[in-house]
Amino acid sequence: MAKLYSQKNPQKQIDLNPKEETIQFLLNYSKALSVINCNKMKFEALLN
Repeated sequence: MAKLYSQKNPQKQIDLNPKEETIQFLLNYSKALSVINCNKMKFEALLN
């Protein structure tokens, strides 16, 4: 019943390579995101 997680699976590693568009989207989103701390609250604003 119990699954042994210490044993390695013989599966091959899968390389995940994101598209250049995805990387650019995430970078632009993170640049436009602004977090404002007010007292004990946090506000997130997306600056376009």
